[in-house]
Amino acid sequence: MLFEAPVTDFDVTVVTHTIVTHTIVTHTIVTHTIVTHTIVTNSDTNSDTNSSYIFGFFESLCKGFWPMILPNSTDNRIMVNENSLTVSLEEFGLSKYESKAYVTLISKGTISASELAYYSDIPRTKIYPTLTKLEKKKLAIMSKSKPIMCTAVAPEDAFDSVIHDQINKVNAMNTLVSSLKKASEASRKSRGSEEKRYFHLAANNVLAQLQTMIEGSKTSISIISDSCGMGLLAECKTQLASVIRRNLDVRLVIHPSHVCSEQFRRLPDGIKIRTYDVAQNCFIFDEEELLIIDSGNGKGATFSSTEILSTSQARMFTNTWKNATRAESLADMTKSEAQEIYKIIRIVGEGGLLHALNSVLGSKKPQVDMLKLLEKNGISLKSKPLDDLIEMLDAILQMTCSGHVNFEAKTKNITVESRMNSGHTLPWASILDGCLQRHGYKTRTAYQSNSGKGEKFHIKIS
Repeated sequence: MLFEAPVTDFDVTVVTHTIVTHTIVTHTIVTHTIVTHTIVTNSDTNSDTNSSYIFGFFESLCKGFWPMILPNSTDNRIMVNENSLTVSLEEFGLSKYESKAYVTLISKGTISASELAYYSDIPRTKIYPTLTKLEKKKLAIMSKSKPIMCTAVAPEDAFDSVIHDQINKVNAMNTLVSSLKKASEASRKSRGSEEKRYFHLAANNVLAQLQTMIEGSKTSISIISDSCGMGLLAECKTQLASVIRRNLDVRLVIHPSHVCSEQFRRLPDGIKIRTYDVAQNCFIFDEEELLIIDSGNGKGATFSSTEILSTSQARMFTNTWKNATRAESLADMTKSEAQEIYKIIRIVGEGGLLHALNSVLGSKKPQVDMLKLLEKNGISLKSKPLDDLIEMLDAILQMTCSGHVNFEAKTKNITVESRMNSGHTLPWASILDGCLQRHGYKTRTAYQSNSGKGEKFHIKIS
């Protein structure tokens, strides 16, 4: 007979199985009653968590036994895999013979010792010592009369103490691990070290993580990007446009070769862009969160609240940004025009001063002709119209010294100016003056410097 009691206010379900008396192999089996209590509460205890596997095993043992001794049961109703149960019992400290004998008794019910030897495939000479050990462990009961009959003690009774022992061992181990962890952390702190964590990102998850981190930014985004990073940023146009509308400060440093590229043109307006000789991908969000991407394999890593690392990377970005060249003035140019401008800036920056000194020291007429330096390095400006030349030099002045080139057509005056002093206008004014003279114009020049307010170089065309 099987019935289930209703669930009480304490969420306690009691299921009672009563097995009626019946006979197998001419031996009478006494009535067995099993009461299984399943208690479900809202408490969160270590023993509930740690004993889930242990209870699960013995529950399967119980469920596997009773259907086998019910009347009219057939082979296809056997629910126990005897081999797996035997192995599991060995893990709990029983010998191989003890495990096989107990599982057989669970499966067959009350049987004689000789039948147990037959069904369990245990040598007859070993069956009595095995039964004696099981009886000492309170796992089996042997009759005093002959033939000796043996019966397995119900699993929930036989292993109740074992279960609790295992639970106590697991709880003790958890407590030990927690104590060791605290000791380890205390040791690191005493040595001045602290563990920080970061998260690896698979290549196919990097883009989604980047978009999420952009959307979650609150104050600023600072980026150093190579070609791989530019491709990812182009896919983040919507997210970047959204944070720009929220007036976030978005700064980007890229390699000069990427200016006016396809990915460059897909970036939304409002990003402050500069160029520098960079070869990495580093994304800093709110000066706290960090995303680094490996261009080689596309994988990434995120670092959160890592004070030393984020501060170091933010400082590195600030230094790079100060030394980088502005690129906003190139937005409307073609890629070839932009690359020509960068080449001119590089040539003048790397060799302009030495060329000027050599020109002054090696000539009877001290005159610096910067056009010769450019021509020596493959740049020819002879064929450029005056308007195009002025536009190009204006972009260069904006990029290098926050300056401009202004041309007044009526008065035929050209002013090359910079917000910075220290002669930043001189090489570019020299290039412009040389081009005008080669085009047949006569020019007069004058240099004007205002301390702290910048400088101007005037060219009068006649």
